[in-house]
Amino acid sequence: MKPINDRVVVMPAKAETKTAGGIILPDTAKEKPQKGKVIAVGPGKDGLKMTVKKGDTVLYGKYAGQELNYKGEDYLIMREDDILVIL
Repeated sequence: MKPINDRVVVMPAKAETKTAGGIILPDTAKEKPQKGKVIAVGPGKDGLKMTVKKGDTVLYGKYAGQELNYKGEDYLIMREDDILVIL
């Protein structure tokens, strides 16, 4: 995949199945992860270079991006502006 402009492809982290105290969470109680690994980065837009790079772990907004299933894997495609922080 090669995103265009200021788009970024992120592979979301897996949802936690257990709490810190060891309680196993059912599927209905699992929250959508807000953390992921950058898989691909576009070239930038309007002459601005991208801040994130392939391999970065990032945090993003709860409802950020467009979900995509490609070759059996789940991805999010979002604008770089939707990324809150690089870890």
